[in-house]
Amino acid sequence: MNIHPISGSIGAVVTNIDLKNPISDRLTEDLRNALDQYLLLTLPDQHLDATQHLKLCEVFGSPIVNPYGPGQPPHPELTHIIKEKDDGAGVFGGGWHTDLSFLEEPPSGSILCAIEVPPYGGDTLFSNQQMAWETLPDPLKAMLDDRKIVHVGKPYGIKWAPPLEEQSMKGSTLRNDPNADRERFHPAILRHPKTQRPGLYLNPTYSLRLDGMSEAESRPILDSIMQHATLPEFCCRISWSAGMVAVWDNFSTQHYAVNDYFGFRREMRRASFSGYSIQDYISSRPQDAS
Repeated sequence: MNIHPISGSIGAVVTNIDLKNPISDRLTEDLRNALDQYLLLTLPDQHLDATQHLKLCEVFGSPIVNPYGPGQPPHPELTHIIKEKDDGAGVFGGGWHTDLSFLEEPPSGSILCAIEVPPYGGDTLFSNQQMAWETLPDPLKAMLDDRKIVHVGKPYGIKWAPPLEEQSMKGSTLRNDPNADRERFHPAILRHPKTQRPGLYLNPTYSLRLDGMSEAESRPILDSIMQHATLPEFCCRISWSAGMVAVWDNFSTQHYAVNDYFGFRREMRRASFSGYSIQDYISSRPQDAS
């Protein structure tokens, strides 16, 4: 297995392995360690089928069903993310976010397989939230230390539901669910259970306010932090090719699917997994690990 960093902040390309073959204990350990270090792994030319996709998931944890985008039987854990060439609506995953952070138990990571990609466009950006915390100005760190962030499932609920014409994957995702509007509280800072590196855990798609503050009071603070969290110095941008696989740490990164390929079809297949739990990441004194 060969590993080559994608950028100075996040991500690595993994080559010289074939994930269609049985995954050994040694390879399992190497992949887990690589994900802990780089937070994002890309593996070109894998062309995994559904069963192989789920087997790869089991390297990192147990595959879970996305309650707002379940797959079809016999693999409800696999969400097909399809944008047809004439679809002028938004793109699934557009906007900076961490997957399903508004759930009580968000997934610890996700694996995306490229089935059909446009000839250009359709990239995905990733941002390292450990580096974002490390470089956050001290006054903003003080605002977040020992504080929780309120998360809500805005795109899937009622109160903040986007207009119908802007919704992606209409008919394939659960919408207008009042339970998605329920406030859930997660620590603003999570410490990686293996590397002990603290990182920000908030995002503009699902983070509503700081615990103990109103939305209006929270907005300028959150805007400043979120602008910092996705600075180019913390990011990488990956261009997809058919058969490519990406694995990422959902508690230590944000990502953004770019909607710039109207006129071309794009089909991806995603599975999320519960490896580490959010409880494993919780730290009451994150600055001790800075």
